[in-house]
Amino acid sequence: MTYLLALDQGTSSSRSIVFDREGRIVAIAQRELPQIYPQPGWVEHDPMEIWRGQLATAREVLVKAKLEPKDIHAIGITNQRETTLLWNRKTGQPVHHAIVWQDRRAEPLCAKLRADGMTDTIRDKTGLVIDAYFSATKLRWLLDNVSGAREQAERGELAFGTVDSWLMWQLTGGKVHVTDVSNASRTMLFNVHDNAWDADLLKALDIPAALLPEVKPSSAHFCDTDAALLGRSLPVGGVAGDQQAALFGQACFGPGMAKNTYGTGCFLLMHTGDAFQPSSNGLLVTSAAQTSAQPQYAMEGSVFVGGAVVQWLRDGLQAIKGSAEVQGLAESVPDSGGVMMVPAFTGLGAPYWNAEARGTITGLTRGTTVAHIARAALESIAYQSAALLQAMSRDAVAAGGSPVSELRVDGGACVNDLLMQFQADLLGIPVLRPEVTETTALGAAYLAGLSTGFFKDIEQLSTLWRVERRFMPTMGRPQAGEAMARWEHAVRQATAS
Repeated sequence: MTYLLALDQGTSSSRSIVFDREGRIVAIAQRELPQIYPQPGWVEHDPMEIWRGQLATAREVLVKAKLEPKDIHAIGITNQRETTLLWNRKTGQPVHHAIVWQDRRAEPLCAKLRADGMTDTIRDKTGLVIDAYFSATKLRWLLDNVSGAREQAERGELAFGTVDSWLMWQLTGGKVHVTDVSNASRTMLFNVHDNAWDADLLKALDIPAALLPEVKPSSAHFCDTDAALLGRSLPVGGVAGDQQAALFGQACFGPGMAKNTYGTGCFLLMHTGDAFQPSSNGLLVTSAAQTSAQPQYAMEGSVFVGGAVVQWLRDGLQAIKGSAEVQGLAESVPDSGGVMMVPAFTGLGAPYWNAEARGTITGLTRGTTVAHIARAALESIAYQSAALLQAMSRDAVAAGGSPVSELRVDGGACVNDLLMQFQADLLGIPVLRPEVTETTALGAAYLAGLSTGFFKDIEQLSTLWRVERRFMPTMGRPQAGEAMARWEHAVRQATAS
């Protein structure tokens, strides 16, 4: 048994990846996950489709890898975070569609919590801001709006879970109701100091404790799968929410180590060790993936529109036919010609937190071409990420630590060399792209491998992390400072009322 199987259940697809002992990919299987939009601002998934698609990819990837179930040592699970499911413990059937992390229907309840003075309490206990993004208010909406749900919940007949819990319930035929600390920390119900569900928050949100799963460290024996599903019972030895899994997969195990995932949006996480380090710059504190009962933390910030700006160039502006064309178009000019783009299509996330901001393109002249706009669009991803990392570094220094000294990158857009070089130039630190950029699934596999003895310790995992390319800064610091000043000026224009 020389391989690990990672189940990677994401917002747009379900994937399964087999890794070998060197952390290299053996095979990948993927299925798209249909999106459901009942009304504006609402986003749902069919829980049974999540399960069927994930199981299908697990079976398919074993065939692709030409492996038998006996060749799999353990399973790791990583998942879209905050997405909220509620199901009947006896029948295993969901009482409603899953409410996806992007869904905004619970904002009125969030507004009430803010008005009730809960902001500081929730931030101090959970590290989070009050927002419909997180699971707690989605769960409350289900209890309040699904006929009979509250009564069933109070009788102990229902189970709540994030996607990882739902998958493990299905993998065990309803025998196990469990989650890990990283997913629990995204519910707005979990005290990250105690690593336990918080009775005061449950009371404030009127959520019965009987709904909640058991919480374990991210690297632990969670369950054993039903043998009928994959041909043999296999242990699930690692679970983590997608961004914490990526931090682990990037071997960012110690304070000050940071990774940025360049996907549709960008997610920047910096490990802060065992220090719960509140931000003065609009960032969140979250539980990092944990290999023991000892709490570990990370600071997190998100950019709402990262790689999605390239999709806009393709679909909205029709400047390119395929996303792969953007680097060539952007490189056809030496710079953006003074054009600045702020892609605030849905407002601005950290460190600005301005929901009213809207996208702008400034600095246009008669000499501006679509190539300049494409370059400005690409550069906007790096500018937003630089502003985020600079905010993190300010928080780190204020807490007596050091600024981030290097940035590890992953996600689809990190393959763009022009973008990665510009990122290094703005930050003035090396940007490191690993050989394996599927770091979310890799992190889940690493966590499973640790708990089952497949790997010895995190020191061994550190040796498996390999750089594919190192982007070194070439821009002078005064020039980089001027560039960031132009960016901040453009942000002020995008946020002007």
